[in-house]
Amino acid sequence: MEECLFDEDRGEDEYRLSLTNKEVRVMFKKIIRGWFAGISAAYNDFLKALLLGDVEAMNLYMNRVALATFSSFDAGRKPSDQAEPERFYHGFVLGLMVELEENYMITSNREAGFGRYDIMLEPKEGMWDVKTNTGCLDAIIIEFKVFNPRSEKNLEDTVQTALRQIEEMRYDEALKAKGLPAERIRRYGFAFRGKEVLIG
Repeated sequence: MEECLFDEDRGEDEYRLSLTNKEVRVMFKKIIRGWFAGISAAYNDFLKALLLGDVEAMNLYMNRVALATFSSFDAGRKPSDQAEPERFYHGFVLGLMVELEENYMITSNREAGFGRYDIMLEPKEGMWDVKTNTGCLDAIIIEFKVFNPRSEKNLEDTVQTALRQIEEMRYDEALKAKGLPAERIRRYGFAFRGKEVLIG
């Protein structure tokens, strides 16, 4: 644990954590699973939808959870809140992905192409054969964006901004260099406006 910060507005402690080893990672996995124990069916449905590329089901899940559980303080209420809500959603979705760790190498905020992607899921060895270009899992790149009313009309525009960033910054170059063909690399833009979510 690095440090404790006290947020007087919310009356609770906030911590910045570094996962130091496998045991700590396992502990956090158990904690996150516990958070979703009451909604495990829906949680598993989100992961299945992600793996199947079912954007409609992903949107249903994210909007239902955001409306039911997120606070406006976390999700942001105005354009000046853009950086923190993006981090909040990034952390939430990254927490959802922890269940996929057995089959995917999950990385966050790493350099690729000309910048830093938000989340990348790369199929682990055995899930993809570079020699035959076959496998049961696609790679996934996710970019998060908070709606900007000064340059975007709606959340669809925000999704397109996220997808454009993935393309323009060439975040998929590292995956292609390892032999994954472009058609097996899925790209998702997650757009947010307060508690409203759109995935494309």
